[in-house]
Amino acid sequence: MNFGPWSPLHAAQLPSGPGVLQVRREHGLVGYPRGKSAMVLYAAAEDLQAAALAIAAAHPDEAWLVRCNREPVVDPEAAAARLIAEFNERFGAPPRPG
Repeated sequence: MNFGPWSPLHAAQLPSGPGVLQVRREHGLVGYPRGKSAMVLYAAAEDLQAAALAIAAAHPDEAWLVRCNREPVVDPEAAAARLIAEFNERFGAPPRPG
């Protein structure tokens, strides 16, 4: 999947259409069973902008970055599930905040 550029989660200007969000820490890494990653979340959304705002509201003290798919995604739920499965396979656990 081709993602757009990263931007601060609390100030993200994402499309209001469906797609997949990718959220990562701005600084530092999260420890996983098979390595470390800044990634904390992959999520499918019917409204990318609303989803980013909801995530930011739920985690107001986190310095996180967000980006979304560049091209339309036919099935955002399946795309997010595939990304989570690939992450889990590589790092030994699904992405999490920390």
